[in-house]
Amino acid sequence: MHNVLVRPLVTEKMTQITEATGKYGFVVDINANKIEIARAIKERFEVDVVSVNVVRHKGKLRTQFTRRGRFTGRTPKYKKAIITVKEGQTIDIFGEV
Repeated sequence: MHNVLVRPLVTEKMTQITEATGKYGFVVDINANKIEIARAIKERFEVDVVSVNVVRHKGKLRTQFTRRGRFTGRTPKYKKAIITVKEGQTIDIFGEV
């Protein structure tokens, strides 16, 4: 089985959502589905998962101009999951650090 959870999504916006609604964000493997994500969260953090919402981000096209010419490339694509846990339960994201 591949590693489903890549890293927690710690941004200013996600922190506000977590404090207000109790939802948590994670960057997950691009090939993982909702069932695998829920199972990985349940095993790793020992919480009951109520729902999993998934968003796929495409890589943006970037262009760099140098003396030697123009280079084009893409930023990496990734998938993020917004996890809702059972009321009264929390995930300690920074407990492993």
